[in-house]
Amino acid sequence: MQGKQRLEWLDAMRGFTMILVVAYHVGQMCFGMNLKTSTSMPLIVLFRMPLFFFVSGFLAWKADMVWTRRRLGTMIWKKFKIQVIPTVVFLIVFLVVRAKHFLPAVERALASPTKDGYWFTWALLIMFVVYYVFAFVEQHVKREAWGVNCGGWGIWVLWILSIVVYETAFMPKWFSYPESAFMRYSSLIQVVYYFQFFLFGNIVHRYWDGVERLFDTRWFFPVVTVVAFVCAADVLKWHTLRLMWANLPRTLAMYALMLMVVMFFRYYKDSVTRQTVTGHCLQYIGVRTLDIYLLHFILMPKLKMVGPWIDGLHPNFVLEVVLTVSVALVVIAFCCLASNVLRVSPFFKKYLFGRK
Repeated sequence: MQGKQRLEWLDAMRGFTMILVVAYHVGQMCFGMNLKTSTSMPLIVLFRMPLFFFVSGFLAWKADMVWTRRRLGTMIWKKFKIQVIPTVVFLIVFLVVRAKHFLPAVERALASPTKDGYWFTWALLIMFVVYYVFAFVEQHVKREAWGVNCGGWGIWVLWILSIVVYETAFMPKWFSYPESAFMRYSSLIQVVYYFQFFLFGNIVHRYWDGVERLFDTRWFFPVVTVVAFVCAADVLKWHTLRLMWANLPRTLAMYALMLMVVMFFRYYKDSVTRQTVTGHCLQYIGVRTLDIYLLHFILMPKLKMVGPWIDGLHPNFVLEVVLTVSVALVVIAFCCLASNVLRVSPFFKKYLFGRK
């Protein structure tokens, strides 16, 4: 039962994160808002995608997994079919429906690291491939060859390296690779930004018992909250703690805000079970995140008059959140409806959403 509850609150948290993703895109694509004028979007962007990758990394860890070459190939091929084929299909549909000129739009999308929004599944595939290869090597390295258990520190080394590489992306005077054509076309720069959170989620799952004890201490949540407030305030307003060689405040803000959300859903896990209306709705969205992600760009309405109206009331954080989330919930409802219609076909269900 405890394991089931953990899975339920994790699905509910993933559903909550999907709402934030769509709400952010509502503000950006629907209302015409941007990070410079909005009061809610700069805060949301700090932890929405880190949360998504955290959950993916958390679920990627399976203690009883026996890695063989055959299983490694099978897992990579399975992820490729689930994440790349649907993304290509829906990106083409999106460009046909929303772009004025198809071929120039394709060229622009391919040259962009965000692929008109459809970068997530491709970047996640790269993360899974790297992690699967690491897990395979980790399991097959003999303890005698290292003198210690590779599983005890290998994932930590990989996580630290991912943070180091992430920090280099914010040092353009030292490193030019983030702006290279290869990084843009491959979306590897997005992997550089977010792979650390995938690995962090994996580490949290590996040491979950100890993490829960840490969460339950009296001091941990207050400390994380203070760090989140100070670092987010510096990133969004003060701009005094940014170092020349590291993006420390933003990094700490992302981790602190992400942990606050994780601890919140874990603490109220009994309120987000399938037996509650809120929990059932959040979990339904959580298990349909791929469908919603692929469809919501196509179904996004155009309400450009809302952005200037909100700007005239700036700053108004609550109003922004209420409006963007409200429209996001309507878009998500239509995404779920469209998904259920397409899932009538077993062919679409398998090749568009990766479900048998």
